[in-house]
Amino acid sequence: MTPRSVTGRSLLLAGTFAGLCAIAWPATAQQPAAPAAPAPAAQAPTPPPSWQQGRSENVTEGMTKLAPVAPPPIPTAADKLPTAKLKLPKGFKIELYASGVDNARTLRLGDKGTVFVSSRLKDNIHAIVDKDGKREVKVIASGLHRPNGIVLHNGTLYIAELYQISKIENIEDKLDNPPKPTVIYSDLPKDEPHGWKYLTVGPDNKLYFQVGAPCNICMPSDAHAQIRRINFDGTGAEVVARGIRQIVGMDWHPVTKQLYFTEHSRDWLSEDFPQDKLNRLANPGKDNFGFPYCHQGNLPDPEFGWGRSCDEFTKPLALLGPHAAPLGMRFYTGNMFPAEYRGAILIARHGSWNRTKKFGGDIAIAKLNKDGTVKSVEPFITGFIENNNYLGRPADVLVMKDGSLLVSDDYNGAVYRVSYGSGRVAGR
Repeated sequence: MTPRSVTGRSLLLAGTFAGLCAIAWPATAQQPAAPAAPAPAAQAPTPPPSWQQGRSENVTEGMTKLAPVAPPPIPTAADKLPTAKLKLPKGFKIELYASGVDNARTLRLGDKGTVFVSSRLKDNIHAIVDKDGKREVKVIASGLHRPNGIVLHNGTLYIAELYQISKIENIEDKLDNPPKPTVIYSDLPKDEPHGWKYLTVGPDNKLYFQVGAPCNICMPSDAHAQIRRINFDGTGAEVVARGIRQIVGMDWHPVTKQLYFTEHSRDWLSEDFPQDKLNRLANPGKDNFGFPYCHQGNLPDPEFGWGRSCDEFTKPLALLGPHAAPLGMRFYTGNMFPAEYRGAILIARHGSWNRTKKFGGDIAIAKLNKDGTVKSVEPFITGFIENNNYLGRPADVLVMKDGSLLVSDDYNGAVYRVSYGSGRVAGR
């Protein structure tokens, strides 16, 4: 999962600075004192990395070696990708859609068939286009800052960077010479930990995004740990939910039009708790999902949970596993897959780093009851973990017009296509 910031009550900053006062003694007439050598400046303790915040000194030896998993520095070559090792239900197949999409994260589809892909770490936005019967990957925006969240609306590409939201109008008509994005909203914190955003367009024609907690575990400010919405011109900002730690996946129920989202729970309580969550926003402006007081709907935080009850907060719809790092999610609204998949939620579980035995690293499917509650959660595509090492890490999913499913893999810098039956991919 993602790195966490250093905070928490009296530990808002892990380092302290000490100053030394130089003391000058008066010289005597008979024997002038030699000038004292300047005292060396005290070295401030080096703060630990943000992802270590909240780690107990009593963790096991195995856990002391845990750290976030960095992807390779360059995209994996097409012939080295793990597609042959991935496992799917009978009748499904997975194939390469595009390689060389450096740090491929959020997937979005344009009206003219362009697939847009964000890059959180490499600060680019890519476009995958068909050219002469083959797919071409081109960078259409660069020099951005953590541009994880992207969404299209009426031909306009909206980009959520760490501290601002911008747009490029008529983007599919300008792929060969795209202009620089125009900023529409910048009233955002600049914290790096959990600062990357996810964007979606609501049925009310507003942009929705989250502002994560700037920490592993802390008491967030009024500007953090929330979901906001704004108009397409950046006006009318509102907070519609609080008590969220970090979200990197949202989608709207195709019938009820309620917002569903994945959420990462805190690290370092244990390898098995708390579990990450699938939530539903049923009461905009009122729902509070519990951070930092309560995790996974029923586990009070040992520091911040005193005097609070988990029953005060909105319960999750489902638990998605310990440190599974669920990212992108989509309701399956296509017609290619069997009927039992229609209306289910496909979730990219990026995979754990805060466990000695990795968990997640797959595409899970959450099947729903008629009232929108969750009936079951089970793996759909597995094989991204081998011998406790990542062969790939799913980051997002996208339902295409033909009903196939795209899956981004930010570890390998690739996008895969999942089809059922005879629906095959054309070109490379």
